[in-house]
Amino acid sequence: MHCNAALAPLLLALAAGAAAPAGQAPPALPAHEPVMAAGPPAARAQAAGPALQFQLPGSWVKETPSSSMRVAQAKIPGPAGPGQFAIFYFGPGGGGTPEANIARWVGQIDSPIRPPRRESFATHGLRVSWVEVAGTLKPSTVGMGPTTAQPGSRLLGAVVEGAGGPWYVKAIGPDATIGAARGSFLDLLRGLHP
Repeated sequence: MHCNAALAPLLLALAAGAAAPAGQAPPALPAHEPVMAAGPPAARAQAAGPALQFQLPGSWVKETPSSSMRVAQAKIPGPAGPGQFAIFYFGPGGGGTPEANIARWVGQIDSPIRPPRRESFATHGLRVSWVEVAGTLKPSTVGMGPTTAQPGSRLLGAVVEGAGGPWYVKAIGPDATIGAARGSFLDLLRGLHP
C-alpha cells in the first residue's frame, strides 16, 4: 500500500514538526490504514533519525509494544486463532545480518511441512529479505514465541535494510491464520518507506 497523495503534505509537515497551513485543516488519516513509524523512541518523538513508515493492514489490531526492543506490535486475527506481529529495532547496524536472522527464524520451526520459501526485493530505497516456514514452532525463552511447542504454526520474517536500519519484521501464529495474512504481510513490506 502506498501513501495517498493527499496525505503526503501532512506527513512531510508532521516530519518537519510544522502545523497545517493557516485556515486549512489537515486531512484525516484513514482509521483502517494508520501510518506508523518504526525507529528508536527518541527518533520518533523528535521526528528525526531513522524511521520506517508503514501501514498496518485494516483487520490487524495495533497493540502497545510489550518490550523496548519492539517498535511496533499488532495482533493478527484469523480462522485458527490470533497471530502476533512485531517490528524490532536494535539501533543502526544492530541485530545481525539478513542471512543470520533468516537462518535463526528457520531454526525456530521444527519438522517443516515444506522447504522454507525465501525471497528478496527492493522497495522505496530499502532492501527486504524475507522467509516463510511452517511446521512446529519451538518454545522460546526470549523474544517472540510460545513457551511450549506449537504444531501447525507458520512464521513470516523479514530483514529490512536501509539508512539507519536494519529493522526486523516478524509474524507468527497458527498456520491457517498466518497463511491467510501472508498477502497483507507482503503488502506491508512492499509499502515500507524510510
